[in-house]
Amino acid sequence: MFRSSLEHSEGLLLVEGRDSRLDTSIHMLFVPMDLAVIWINSKYTVVDTVLARSWHLAYAPRQAAKFTLEIHPSRLNEFEIGDVVDFQHV
Repeated sequence: MFRSSLEHSEGLLLVEGRDSRLDTSIHMLFVPMDLAVIWINSKYTVVDTVLARSWHLAYAPRQAAKFTLEIHPSRLNEFEIGDVVDFQHV
């Protein structure tokens, strides 16, 4: 938060208690950079992606999600709706 840039390998994973469209919606107010946002449900399936633009009011996934992954915008094309992902601690 309050950073002016993001390295290609950096990101943030937000985790909610359940699949929800409302709970996983985000805003980009006061965010000084664009982000690739990938929404993933509790079955680890990508349900939506978006290039979130700086200072845009709000974004919500098309389908309910449990995880919101925010990463460098150049990585958006690495994910497609329907992909199954796996989280690994490195």
